[in-house]
Amino acid sequence: MLTTKQLQDIEQLQHECETHDQLQLKLNWGMLRNREGDQLDFIHYENGKLAAFLGLYPFGSTVEVCGMVMPGERRKGYFQQLFRQGMETARHNGYKKILLNAPAGSDTAKAFLKKQGAVYAFSEHQMEWQERPLDAAEGVALRHAAAEDFDMRVHLSVTGYGIDEADAQAMESRVEGDEDTDMFMIEANDKTVGKIRVSRKDGQAWIYGFSILPDQRGKGIGRAVLRRVIQDQRSTGHSVHLEVETKNNHALGLYESVGFKAVHAQDYYSYQL
Repeated sequence: MLTTKQLQDIEQLQHECETHDQLQLKLNWGMLRNREGDQLDFIHYENGKLAAFLGLYPFGSTVEVCGMVMPGERRKGYFQQLFRQGMETARHNGYKKILLNAPAGSDTAKAFLKKQGAVYAFSEHQMEWQERPLDAAEGVALRHAAAEDFDMRVHLSVTGYGIDEADAQAMESRVEGDEDTDMFMIEANDKTVGKIRVSRKDGQAWIYGFSILPDQRGKGIGRAVLRRVIQDQRSTGHSVHLEVETKNNHALGLYESVGFKAVHAQDYYSYQL
């Protein structure tokens, strides 16, 4: 578990790296701030200042890895040391799939990943909603998820993302307890037909875990839900963001139809221990 000081140092390092490199890092702050007992974060200080950071983010049997190094402290071996520690932890924890994450515009990250033997897997767009008039969100309702919705959430993750049930259970269990996150169940025609999660930080609202039952797709439910979430979050002053795989043309079309625009991209690389 990270201390308050360490979290502040990581946030400051992220700001320095993003400003220097003109890119956006993906550090999964919801998970960082709610770590449990596992040692999943690796840090290196030089002269009392955080110089390098690497974090592991488990999603069932898959673990995503992201890190950064202070611009003036690069090429000194600090990150390589943290990477070795992180991969040893991944081996010890028995993760089946390791995905290394890097901003698409970072040549430094790409060179490091190539040196490690990582293989490009896929990319994600980070999208932001652009101000525009929206139609009323009719025919759908959002309610906060209850304990008895857990099995439905797992089922929606399995059918929506093609993952196995054990991974879906692990993923859904991890999103509990974050005070800045709302897990909603989607209702249409008096039935629960989907789920969507909204996390807020620093004036930004991020949409995650959006899934509709297969037999309820193509009925305009997804578009109405997005309009409702956008309207609710904009009313409280939040900008609205989400992530989508670049090759998912159906999802891209849906998001663009309500006003989302790609502003950043993240690349993912498969790594074999």
